[in-house]
Amino acid sequence: MKQVAILCAKKWFLRSFSSISSHPLRVCIVGSGPSGFYTAEKMLKAHQGAEINIIDRLPTPFGLVRSGVAPDHPETKIVINQFTRVALNKRCSFFGNVSLGTSISLSELRELYDVVVLAYGAESDRVLGVPGEDLAGIYSAREFVWWYNGHPDYSNLDPDLKNTDTAVILGQGNVALDVARILLRPKTELGNTDTASHALVSLQESSIRKVYLVGRRGPAQAACTAKELREVLGIKDLHIHIQEADLQISRADEKELKNNRIQRRVYDLLSKAATTKPCHPTFSQCELHFIFFRKPDRFLPSDNSSSKVTGVRFEKTILKENGSSGRQSAVGTGQFEDIECGLVLKSIGYKSVPVDGLPFDHHKGVVPNIRGRVLSDASTDPEPLKGLYVVGWLKRGPTGIVATNLYCAEETVASISEDLEQGILIPRSPKQGKQGLLQILENRNVRFVPFSGWEKIDIKEKSEGALRNKPREKIATWEELLKVANE
Repeated sequence: MKQVAILCAKKWFLRSFSSISSHPLRVCIVGSGPSGFYTAEKMLKAHQGAEINIIDRLPTPFGLVRSGVAPDHPETKIVINQFTRVALNKRCSFFGNVSLGTSISLSELRELYDVVVLAYGAESDRVLGVPGEDLAGIYSAREFVWWYNGHPDYSNLDPDLKNTDTAVILGQGNVALDVARILLRPKTELGNTDTASHALVSLQESSIRKVYLVGRRGPAQAACTAKELREVLGIKDLHIHIQEADLQISRADEKELKNNRIQRRVYDLLSKAATTKPCHPTFSQCELHFIFFRKPDRFLPSDNSSSKVTGVRFEKTILKENGSSGRQSAVGTGQFEDIECGLVLKSIGYKSVPVDGLPFDHHKGVVPNIRGRVLSDASTDPEPLKGLYVVGWLKRGPTGIVATNLYCAEETVASISEDLEQGILIPRSPKQGKQGLLQILENRNVRFVPFSGWEKIDIKEKSEGALRNKPREKIATWEELLKVANE
C-alpha cells in the first residue's frame, strides 16, 4: 500500500512538473478546429501550469465546425460552446490571422515553445488525374462546402447552378451526401440556417433537379454512415433511384457486411430504398440516383470547344479481392458509359499540405508519427522529434466525425505527458512563448485577431442573422472579417 502511495505521489509530481517548475510548460497548437481545441482542453486539465497558445490562419476559430459542418446540422455545432470555454481559460490565448509558414515558421515556433502540436487539418484535395479535370464546372466537394458555409477563401467561387439541371457527385461518403442534400432539399428549408447569403441566393435560383452519386465499388462498400444516408433518403418528395441488380452481393461482400455493422445498416437502407420507392419520378420531383461500380475515365467538354464540362465518361468496374486482406478493389472492365451534366463535385478525399521543416508522407498525406509524436524523415530508423506533435487529420488522415478528434487528442496528449514524465521533454530553458510570438508578429506587422476579436464577429453575425430569422449571417470576406474584429 505504501509503495502504491509513493508511486502515485511520484506520478503526480511528474505530471505537475510544469506548474512547479520555474519555467512553466509553454504549448503552441497550430489549428483551431476540433482536434486543436480538444488538445488544448486536455492539456489544460493534465498540466495545471501549462500556458496554451492556439494560432490559426483564419480570423475565425473552430475550423470545420464552422466551415465544414452542413448548415442544416446545427446540433453538431453545439460543440462550439465547449470550445469557447476552453478559449476563455486564462491560461489559453487565441491568435487568428496567423499563418504557419508565412506569419511565422515552424522552426521559430519550436524555439519559442516547449511543445508544438500541429492540428491544422487538411486544406487541399486529392486529384483524380484523368483528362478534363480542369474544365469549368468541376469543383472539389471541399470547395463547394466552404462556399456555402461562407469560408472567406471561397466566397467568390460562384458555381453555375442555373444553366444545368444535372449534377454528378463523385464519391459516396458523408461529405458527398451532405452536398447532395444541400442541392436537393427544398430551398425554403435552408432559409433559416446559417448558409452563407451568397450561396443561399444561388441555391434558391438553382435549376438542378437531378443528382448522381457515383461510387467505384458497390453498396456493400459505400463509405457513408447510416445517419447521413437516412437523412438524404428522407428528403421530402425526392425520387430515389437504385438499380436492384447492383444490390446483389457476393460471398466477399457478405463477409465485409458481417464484420462491419455500419456498412450492414447502410446496405440495408439502400436495399429498402430500392424496393419501396416508385419506379418513375413524377414531373415535379427532384431525383437522386445512386450509381455503383463506375469509375471516372474522363470529363467531357462541350462541342463548341468551350472549357465547360458537359458530362463524365465512366468505366464500369467489378470487384476483386485484394490478397489476404479481404478488401475488394474496383477493377475496370473496358466498358464505358456517359452521364451528361453541367456540374461535377469531386468528393474523393481531403489532403493535408506540408510546411517547411515538417516531415511529411506525400503518399498517405499525413505527418509520420507514433501516437502523435512526429518522426524524423530519416528513411531508416526514424526517431521522434523532441517537442513536436501532431493531431487530427494531419495525424491520421481525413477520416472520422467531430468526436473522433477527441480520442485522437487524448492519445497525443497522453504521449506529451509520457514524454514529460520520462524526462524526454523538460521545460528547463526559459522559452519566450506568448511574449516571443507577440514580438515576432509585431516586427512583421501581422495584425492578429484575438479571441475578443472573434467575439465581435460572433456578435455581429448573430445580430444580422436575427434580422433574417437565421442563427447567424456569416461574414464571408477577409476584408470584412478583419474590419469587424478590429473595431
